[in-house]
Amino acid sequence: MLWKSLVSTQTRILVVDDDRAMREMLASLFNERGMEVLQADCVDAAIAVAESDELDAVLSDIKMPGRSGIELVGELRQLRPGTPVILMTAFGSIDSAVSAIRAGAYDYVTKPFEPEAVVFAVERAMERRALHVENAELRRAVDRTASMGDLIGESPAMREIFSLIRRIAHNRSSVLITGESGTGKDMVARTLHFHGERSEKPFVPVNCTAIPEGLLESELFGHVKGAFTGAHATKKGLFEKADGGTLFLDEIGDMGTSLQGKLLRVLQDREIRAVGGSQTVTVDVRIIAATNQDLETAIAEGRFREDLFYRLNVIPVHIPPLRERPEDVPGLVEGFLRKHSGEHPRFLTSEAVRLLQAHTWRGNARELENVVERALALSDADTLGPDDVPLPGDIRREQSTTSEPFLLRAATQRMTLEELTEAYTDEVLASTEGNKVKAAAILGIDRKTLYRRAERRARANGG
Repeated sequence: MLWKSLVSTQTRILVVDDDRAMREMLASLFNERGMEVLQADCVDAAIAVAESDELDAVLSDIKMPGRSGIELVGELRQLRPGTPVILMTAFGSIDSAVSAIRAGAYDYVTKPFEPEAVVFAVERAMERRALHVENAELRRAVDRTASMGDLIGESPAMREIFSLIRRIAHNRSSVLITGESGTGKDMVARTLHFHGERSEKPFVPVNCTAIPEGLLESELFGHVKGAFTGAHATKKGLFEKADGGTLFLDEIGDMGTSLQGKLLRVLQDREIRAVGGSQTVTVDVRIIAATNQDLETAIAEGRFREDLFYRLNVIPVHIPPLRERPEDVPGLVEGFLRKHSGEHPRFLTSEAVRLLQAHTWRGNARELENVVERALALSDADTLGPDDVPLPGDIRREQSTTSEPFLLRAATQRMTLEELTEAYTDEVLASTEGNKVKAAAILGIDRKTLYRRAERRARANGG
């Protein structure tokens, strides 16, 4: 038989016990806490309730006439797999507890029990269920997110990039990928390669900033024995290693102008000549270049060749910063959780994900990944909430203090755009204690720009 004690529709609990006094006591206990309580005096009545009503938790006696509470657990696992069941036993035996947990019960309590103990068990079970519901929603949202391999995005901008990749993947034309540091330019380059007809051929990345300019020519084109001090043997360059495939020139904006001219000749003639050599070698290589710099400004300043720019910029791909596409954050978070959680899945609550979406992410997806990895390392919990997320500068403090006074000061002083840029750059440098590498990453510019800025200031000050 079924009884219903209605107080609130927010939380619904089913109490199953053949002892009416026990049911009434538990109903009163949970009613006082604003919960809606359904009652059943046997397993069959409980199943009837579960078939017609959504339940947040079930509290059931184990020993009842007819079928037992353990049998009820088995049926509810099929009927309501996400609903936690707490079993009550008057015997308190280890065997009863083990049987209950093996059957799929969330927890068990021993009669007689303190009222607060059973309330605590039920509330903890419901919290766990709520987290599972949130995670399920997040996973469904991620499943709806567009992706190409490891490249993930739901925003219109990323969907347009996916569409462009599909159209140009089988083309051999050069591609220039632009975007701030950490936006995933290397990921777009890899996706382009592995979705094209060259996917079975080499993908060879080279960071033009990481290799000293004096060695980069040798790395790209190779050298013959004796070409320079230390050249003890002939060495093939990266162009030859990438033959038939793709050469990814990352941070192309940092390449010296002399080497830019040699690269231009390779793009025109499809031939390379090793350093110190006299023979040319024909290569079939698709060039994908990437930069976080404004190359048109670099051209105007004489730091980048205009003819090379047009050779590289046959197909431009621009990746907007993450702060302009917050709808991509949940999918990226899920991907980073899978990457760094190991064999044991771990999750973030929806509140934690919303907190991440609200952050500005000056370091873009790379900074987001660092935060997710750090959160997992600092917490042992399976599910992490907002307090477990170590945001850079902490957005909770940043939103209430740092950002508003800075913008208010800028507006009050009627700063020009140039003055605002200078002031903000000073703020970032101060926050990194003068570390130009870190500051450049936050600002999304090349660190050389900060060095040139410092030199200009020194000259202006007579230094």
